[in-house]
Amino acid sequence: MKLEGKVAVVTGSATGIGRGIALALYKEGAKVIVTYNRSPADKTMEAIEAAGPGGEAFAASVNVQDRESIRALFSTAAEKFGGVDILVNNAAIQPNLWLLEYPEDEYDAVIRTNLMGYWRCIQEALPYLKKSKCGRVINVASIHAKRPTGFDAIYGMSKGGIRMLTREAAVALAPYRITVNALNFGAVRVEGKSGSHPFKPGKVLPSKFERGAEFLSGRVGVPADGGYLAVFLACEESQFINGSSIRADGGVMLVAP
Repeated sequence: MKLEGKVAVVTGSATGIGRGIALALYKEGAKVIVTYNRSPADKTMEAIEAAGPGGEAFAASVNVQDRESIRALFSTAAEKFGGVDILVNNAAIQPNLWLLEYPEDEYDAVIRTNLMGYWRCIQEALPYLKKSKCGRVINVASIHAKRPTGFDAIYGMSKGGIRMLTREAAVALAPYRITVNALNFGAVRVEGKSGSHPFKPGKVLPSKFERGAEFLSGRVGVPADGGYLAVFLACEESQFINGSSIRADGGVMLVAP
């Protein structure tokens, strides 16, 4: 197992990409702290149990808008498993509102969760990551860090900020031999998104896009795709990759308008 004995905290792992990453890390022997806020982590824990032998896992609640909640999370992880080696920043919200429709409270919530939440978690994880022989930070971003969403401008802005946060953190944490990288995903089929469907009447999502015809891979992404990449970035063999943003979008940015 590539990650046997490593301790990983995965924010927002009750659903979607976070669940896929938590499950993959567990299968490779990691001790995984599955975190949740609004949605319980029951299904993720059930998936881990069904996966059979692997590492260990337990679920803990955290609100990434609250520094004390984050601090308590890492303290609990260290008390239970002896430290933290891997931080996966994934908790995010996406209201799917058009730019001119955004109320200020929704704007603040997106930035405080998606961007500031990542920054807070990096700060609070750092004392533990410094003690690790293989410290890793993996930030889940989006292809909308580079390409406008059209249907959720503030979400896209937050992901663009995460891309630069990744670079700045890679420089800041390099003296401690901690690598920081981002995963920029395209469309991933998940349940329980925070916002309503972005495509309103008159802006209908083409059925061929849903089927994956717009992707060079022939399909949209699934949470397991995130898991495979996170395992690689978390293991020792990824040491030479630092401050990078890896695009995992099935090739859609090469062909879709």
